[in-house]
Amino acid sequence: MKLFLAIFLVISLDSVAQLQRVDQPWPTRQQLGWQQMEFYLFAHFGPNSFTDKEWGEGTEPEDIFNPTDLDCRQWCRIAKAAGAKGIIITAKHHDGFCLWPSKYSTHTVRESKWKNGKGDVLKELSQACKEYGLKFGVYLSPWDRNHPEYGTPAYNDVFVNMMKEIFANYGPVWELWWDGANGEGPNGKKQVYDWRRFETTVRSLSPNTVIFSDIGPDIRWCGNENGIAGETNWNYLDTAGFTRGKGAPPTDALSQGNINGKNWIPAECDVSIRPGWFYHPQEDDKVKTPEQLFQLYLKSVGRGANLLLNVPPDRTGRISQQDSAALIGFKKLRDQSFNKIYVECNSDSVVVNFRNLIRTNCIMLKESLNHGQKVARFHLHLVDSNNGSQDINGTTIGSKRIITFSTRTLKRVCLVIDVYKTSTVPAVSISEGLIPENLMGQ
Repeated sequence: MKLFLAIFLVISLDSVAQLQRVDQPWPTRQQLGWQQMEFYLFAHFGPNSFTDKEWGEGTEPEDIFNPTDLDCRQWCRIAKAAGAKGIIITAKHHDGFCLWPSKYSTHTVRESKWKNGKGDVLKELSQACKEYGLKFGVYLSPWDRNHPEYGTPAYNDVFVNMMKEIFANYGPVWELWWDGANGEGPNGKKQVYDWRRFETTVRSLSPNTVIFSDIGPDIRWCGNENGIAGETNWNYLDTAGFTRGKGAPPTDALSQGNINGKNWIPAECDVSIRPGWFYHPQEDDKVKTPEQLFQLYLKSVGRGANLLLNVPPDRTGRISQQDSAALIGFKKLRDQSFNKIYVECNSDSVVVNFRNLIRTNCIMLKESLNHGQKVARFHLHLVDSNNGSQDINGTTIGSKRIITFSTRTLKRVCLVIDVYKTSTVPAVSISEGLIPENLMGQ
């Protein structure tokens, strides 16, 4: 298998004096830290893992949840080996079943026969994440198809109290994931969520936690569950007049962001390694290959978003061999494809002359986002060993932009920023890499 090399080029801001704030926000320290995570795992786990359902009814008996060999340390070992930097667990899905013994529900692990009602998945995973140096995140569905208070104002108290339990007992929680689904509860009513109160609760209890939903406030959905960000991808988003769930912005806005958006809300791309989100034994032969995962990486992280890859534990409570093998193969492809050559320059254009000819099919650009996202259009001018040339045009760069092309032996690369949003020159980095040829053009 033939490998390709990769280039990192940085254009620094001319001077601190030019860093006046424009009418768009800058990212917070927490958002910048989140963007550096790039790739982490989702773990859909609960009664659906045992019933072959994707959305449970909320009427499933608690005893249906009974993993025979739960091993959250195994999850973390595999995540670490795959280069993932964290795990987000479905602490409560739409069926209302809590993977911790919540005081505010009677539909929890406490009522199951698993570990004689003494088990606590959140405790085991949060401890394992700390042991392996991974970030711990929590998916908490506001919809609850089991709780008798759902559909009444009292349920907002329940949801707030559940969040308080999680932050108090299992923190620090790096990312909190709110699903936008809102259906009927056991009383046939839908809930009017008090989102402002929910946000205020998180900010007061855990100010370093980043919150995901259709409209943030910190991280936005990319508009699809295919793991693909828009080729143009702004970290800005307009949220005025929109709500979570059915009232979310249109999918093209979620995918691309808004060039003049009033909020800094970068995109997260969620996708499952299997056709479904929960484990189904009949899907053991349908796990995405390392090559397919690599393509998703190019279209998510390679377009300035983060990749949240769902890897559902099986009915024993472990990540399956098929999923593990795909993850390790994915890590190998990333390791052998991308190099780390960094160049810095104080200009809106830079020429990189290679001391030795470089055979490559990949250029990686990285924009400094400390003071906002600025590159709106750029082009690369590639010069090969025979003085042949090729121009490649692009729009946004953002956290990372991976550009692929037919394999060439290059002696020079020129990056020109054609349009940027402010009077300051954006900071951009460049690197080059080599991607296995069988992955090109997919």
